[in-house]
Amino acid sequence: MSTPRIPFEQLPEDLREQLRPRVERLGYLGEFFQVAAHQPEALSHFAAFTEALKGALPAPLTEAIALTVATATGNDYERVQHERLALALGIEEATVRALVAGELDRLAPEQRAAAELAAEVVAARGGSCEASYRRLEELVGAEVAVGCLMVAGRYLAHATMSNTWGLQPPVASPLGEGAVHA
Repeated sequence: MSTPRIPFEQLPEDLREQLRPRVERLGYLGEFFQVAAHQPEALSHFAAFTEALKGALPAPLTEAIALTVATATGNDYERVQHERLALALGIEEATVRALVAGELDRLAPEQRAAAELAAEVVAARGGSCEASYRRLEELVGAEVAVGCLMVAGRYLAHATMSNTWGLQPPVASPLGEGAVHA
């Protein structure tokens, strides 16, 4: 993709400060942020939206959604990042592999329902996902279910942008080559 990448040092100061902890944790500014920085205010709100949802949901649900959407949309950039994050958060490798492979029957009921909602969000292309949403809401309550639906929408938006910009993972999958089956 020809869209220029904006290096960390050239970001507006407030965005640079907002993203600094991420850069320090990873050791680099991800290419997604370098391209999206052409809209710094929107990127700032997108990052804040992401962080607010991470704080509002249990990590296993967020990772189930992120990995399901990333795999279903072919967003390898995000899939690899979330494979690494899920493992770092203590999610078992077998669970991460099951999510990437779409083998949802191996998951805890709440994780499975969150992943099923995420898969339906991708398939529905903006249409209703009421049946999956209701099943999840019965298991986790309205507050968490609303957050899960918002997370799924966030990762679908990320996939659209990443795939349009042709982003590739900056690091290898911790699951090895051929880990993607879905």
